[in-house]
Amino acid sequence: MTKRSKSMQRSLADMYRLMSEHFGPTHWWPGDSPFEIAVGAILTQNTAWTNVERAIANLKRAKLLSPRKILDCPADALEEALTPSGYFRVKAKRLRHFCDYLVTGHRGSVKRMAQLPRDELRAELLQVNGIGPETADDILLYACDHVVFVVDAYTRRILSRHGLVDPGIGYEDLRALFERHVPPDLRIYQEYHGLIVFIGKEFCRRKPNCAECPLHSLLPSGRFGLQ
Repeated sequence: MTKRSKSMQRSLADMYRLMSEHFGPTHWWPGDSPFEIAVGAILTQNTAWTNVERAIANLKRAKLLSPRKILDCPADALEEALTPSGYFRVKAKRLRHFCDYLVTGHRGSVKRMAQLPRDELRAELLQVNGIGPETADDILLYACDHVVFVVDAYTRRILSRHGLVDPGIGYEDLRALFERHVPPDLRIYQEYHGLIVFIGKEFCRRKPNCAECPLHSLLPSGRFGLQ
């Protein structure tokens, strides 16, 4: 391992330790079943998690939280249930595409789907209309217990503000960086991503609160109070 690689490994380990000390266990990703987690991964695109929770509550109230019931549900009723999540017409179509894939290819079972090798399943998910890399990896990591690191806008923002990556780094390059430098452990990957979400929501916003952030001690010299 090169000196630069060791430095990155140490930096990512320090981030994990400081975030864990501040927040404790995050219990991320919330959901009562693997299917609910997958639904949440699709609905959280371009919206806050609180809005996703309201939409999922609507699905539960209407007894629609299963792939076959979503496919059988009239379009207007499904869209109404998903309204809190925003872009509800688009998300209703994406959710139907996923449910059709799940029923057609895996008998409606996320557990059965999860038995596929990680890379094979990831390739399948990326072929489903409306599922991109981040959503696919959310499903793989949290609904299927496959060891894959999920990165998001918070990940890129936090690491670039700490001088660890270029702000324009691509999704796959950033995912590969984590997977090279963080031990491939399911619970650590799940918790690390959850901690990043918590840091991003509470501290590392577009206008950051560096002074109170548990990661402020890791900021490069001269970058404290970064705007």
